Amino acid sequence: MAFPLKITLIAALALLAACRSDPIQFHTLTPAQPGGNSRPTADIQIESLVVPPQVDRPQIVVRQGNTGMAILETQWWGASLVDELRSALTDQMVNSNPQRKASVRLEVQRFDSIPGQYGLLDVKWRLRTGDNELLPCRSKLQSPSGPSIDELVAAQQNNVTRLAALISQAASNPQKGCPGA
Repeated sequence: MAFPLKITLIAALALLAACRSDPIQFHTLTPAQPGGNSRPTADIQIESLVVPPQVDRPQIVVRQGNTGMAILETQWWGASLVDELRSALTDQMVNSNPQRKASVRLEVQRFDSIPGQYGLLDVKWRLRTGDNELLPCRSKLQSPSGPSIDELVAAQQNNVTRLAALISQAASNPQKGCPGA
């Protein structure tokens, strides 16, 4: 009687071990080290932020080949992608002209992540200043990436940092028009 119990117990433990999953790793678009400049006093408000539904999820989505996508079940953003982007941009965008209020609406056209190649952020954005001036712009930012997910996230962090700088530049002096990427 003891022998069948041992076999059942060993089989159950083997099944449990086979069902265990890899631990989930969390990533953020907010860099650990903020930019080197001291922060001015007025921030730019984000009125709205939209990302493609294919990538707006907690799991990191990467491109595979020309037509494929993969949802990485063990590599997650700290929040949904839209919330990660909002948090990272809010943290980094500053208006060096505090007398002029500014807000921005962002529509992400593409958020491509290709391990070993690049991270791409293509965004249409409209800056609104305190005197209701609208400045429509588009920024397409691409950063090279190594093969690891950490390197890919760092590439996208770089894209977000560059986008925040472009929006901040436009908010500080909207008469100059859209800054180049």
